[in-house]
Amino acid sequence: MAEYFESFAFADDFGEGVYMDQVIEVEKGKRGFMKLLFNRPEKRNAVNYQLMDELESILSEAACDDEVKLLVLTGAGSEAFCSGGDLREFQDLHTEEEAFAMLSKMGEILYKLAVFPKPTIALINGSAFGGGCEIATACDFRLAKREARLGFVQGTLGITTGWGGASLLLEKIPEQKALKLLLDAKVHKAEEAKELGFVDEIVGEGTGWEWFAEDFLRHETGVLMAYKRLLVHKWQDSGLKGRMDAEIRECSKLWACDEHHAAVERFLNKKK
Repeated sequence: MAEYFESFAFADDFGEGVYMDQVIEVEKGKRGFMKLLFNRPEKRNAVNYQLMDELESILSEAACDDEVKLLVLTGAGSEAFCSGGDLREFQDLHTEEEAFAMLSKMGEILYKLAVFPKPTIALINGSAFGGGCEIATACDFRLAKREARLGFVQGTLGITTGWGGASLLLEKIPEQKALKLLLDAKVHKAEEAKELGFVDEIVGEGTGWEWFAEDFLRHETGVLMAYKRLLVHKWQDSGLKGRMDAEIRECSKLWACDEHHAAVERFLNKKK
């Protein structure tokens, strides 16, 4: 299905500081979708502070944009959707409070994505590890390329999900399957993730995300927002935000442990 895009840039002042080059590219489709492209391919689209600031700003603007019916998140290149947090940028966070400041910042953004007033889709075009899976979980739907690999691998670094992703996962798929994904900390093929209910559809040649969203885009924005409000109200009534906050605090405690710092050191040395 042919689509026409108009590319545009948001202001480069995103709160924490001014960045010369953006790390999220935005494309706005004529039919009412907005596509966000995590554009740090040299870092496998890992999350750093700049990406956090840009994502927060874009979500705020898109939520109020009457022309946006649907949000699609994906990664630049063919190798990675998002490889999680940028450990080289976060490796100097040692104490519980230092970790909590970063984790809670992204946790707020993830909650903002989860309760975004319009439907959201994660197009997992490549690997999605750790925090990358948490971002995908915050979206309403998850589509994956057949060659994608994904996993909640935080346990291999001596921590848990740190941005509230486990609390979100427990809302999205059956508890036993969610617990398996969290506890095994393994990397799964896209088909395996679909069997567990994490991935909604496998997409490839001829069956892209446009096909999946076709029926959504036929409706008026008000219809889509009304249904999304029902889901958001359910989460608000069940205290989802408080559970995410508690999860983030638990991860902050583990972050400060020697086991985590040793695991990060091994990982970074292996990458050299």
